[in-house]
Amino acid sequence: MESVIRLAIAVGGSALVAFGVCRAADLLARFADARHPETPLWGLLRRCRTPLYVVLMAALLRGTYPVAAARAPLAEHAETMRHVLLLCLIGGGAWLTVRTVAAVVESTYARYAGRSRDAARLRRVRTQVTLIMRVVSVAVGVLAAAAALVTFPSFRTLGTSLLASAGIIGIVAGVAAQSTLSNLFAGFQIAFGDMVRIGDTVVVDGEWGVVEEVTLTFLTVRTWDERRVTLPVSYFTSRPFENWSRGGAEMTGSVFVHCDHTTPVALMRAHLHEFLATCGTWDGRGWDLAVTDTSPTGITVRAIVTAKDADDLWTTRCAVREELVAWLAREHPGALPKVVTAPAADALDGPGEGSRAPRQRRSRPAVRNADRPADTPPE
Repeated sequence: MESVIRLAIAVGGSALVAFGVCRAADLLARFADARHPETPLWGLLRRCRTPLYVVLMAALLRGTYPVAAARAPLAEHAETMRHVLLLCLIGGGAWLTVRTVAAVVESTYARYAGRSRDAARLRRVRTQVTLIMRVVSVAVGVLAAAAALVTFPSFRTLGTSLLASAGIIGIVAGVAAQSTLSNLFAGFQIAFGDMVRIGDTVVVDGEWGVVEEVTLTFLTVRTWDERRVTLPVSYFTSRPFENWSRGGAEMTGSVFVHCDHTTPVALMRAHLHEFLATCGTWDGRGWDLAVTDTSPTGITVRAIVTAKDADDLWTTRCAVREELVAWLAREHPGALPKVVTAPAADALDGPGEGSRAPRQRRSRPAVRNADRPADTPPE
């Protein structure tokens, strides 16, 4: 009974001390955050409360448990409990390290983002910071797992033979995990080669979207309809893709409208200029309207507009297309494309009129509607 009471006092005392230290650290971080609102470091460090409590609790119990369990029956399990507490201490220490490094890195990035006005450079730094944090997390996890395994005597004895066969195991593992390793190195190449960044607008496999997440092994693209396309990072190092944010977010787009030959192109160009002056998504860098193609049935008019990014360009193109079609239908309905269904002029000329047919064909206006019957001769 006495040993149980001593154990309860040790556990309760350790819990109270750990809670008091964590509470004091949290209040100190809150006070520092209120005094220095320009940096989010102290607010981010408050996320370390739970791992700090685990570390303190495991350390205090590891020191007080042997004293509390000095007598039977708890003494029989003292060594096992010390080992369990050591594993908790290693795991809590790794957790605390990752949280602390993440707070420092995010705080540094937030301060840099507050001073920088270059959106492309911010996306580049954000991508690198994200991948660096993943690398740190993986490295700390591997070291913690290795430290935990070393605490087992059987693994410690096995270490010598494992080191002797490390070369063969490395070759086998490299061959077996060739695709995984290629993705891993491709992730480093993307992070520090500035090929693609978080927030970039890309076109991959015919899908248009924005890069949402970049890891060491895969990359996620959020499409315009809110779908997520997940691709291995090796895709971006082995295949061509479009990066619309590379070299600046400004973009130029075109709108094609099919019209009749009688379309007043000059008036259409003037109306486009007037409309763009009222369009909020047009950035004012440039515009144009010209006839780019012609055919026996009509012409193709191309309007060129600019915008500050891909989203605004898409909105501007849709607005220009709608406005030009509506303007033609309202002001110049005869300029809309038509389908010729009237019979040819040669079929209407009787025999013996071959000498007059060329002159009549040149002077006779073309019939472009089917309002009258096909057997009615033109006026």
